[in-house]
Amino acid sequence: MTDVANGVLAVTPRTRLRRLPERGVFDRAAIYRILDEAFICHVAFVVEGQPFAMPTGYARLGDALYFHGSAASRMVRQLSAGLEVCCTVTLLDGLVLARSAFHHSVNYRSVVVLGTAHLVEGREEKLAALRGFTDHVVPGRWAEVRPITDQELKGTSVLRLPIEEASAKVRTGPPKDDDEDLAWPVWAGVVPLVTSPGAPVPDGPMPPGVTAFDGARLGRRYLQSPAATNPAQ
Repeated sequence: MTDVANGVLAVTPRTRLRRLPERGVFDRAAIYRILDEAFICHVAFVVEGQPFAMPTGYARLGDALYFHGSAASRMVRQLSAGLEVCCTVTLLDGLVLARSAFHHSVNYRSVVVLGTAHLVEGREEKLAALRGFTDHVVPGRWAEVRPITDQELKGTSVLRLPIEEASAKVRTGPPKDDDEDLAWPVWAGVVPLVTSPGAPVPDGPMPPGVTAFDGARLGRRYLQSPAATNPAQ
């Protein structure tokens, strides 16, 4: 489903945008930038007619998303059986305040990935995924924490969802008011929203020689402006 030559995902009947298709983004690199910036995804699936949407942490490694959980969890048990899933990620970049209620909106970047998740069986791939989860939160964290035990590894299940059928949707820019509303006497524009870390709070006394957490380790993740993947819509 991928045009390898230019890294653009093919548009499928399930990923074709019917409403505001001009906001659609199918460039793999742009989709990956959104996935790499967010922390939480929602994994949706249906079991015996009952829909579920489970929020969970994740990591992207190459051309796949990985998420994990207890082997006894509903999500792991059901998805291991080969259910189709819809995984979504959303970044909120701003409140768009228009001169009419009808044209109020938000600036956002979102990704939808469709497919079938597979249980990771191999030890090395499983460890790489768990390392990815940890380093997705704080780069380099896996190398400095206590190594995972065999019992912990056994009690944790990891699922892999190939990124083969996916799309992003992006809105940037100011409100799109009707011309006749431009003179309405109310403030209009965009209120940017940025996720920023606070001061680290230590968990009790630290052993001698342990330095304070350096927020710079989080990189530019919290400082990024909305990706310029699409013109203002």
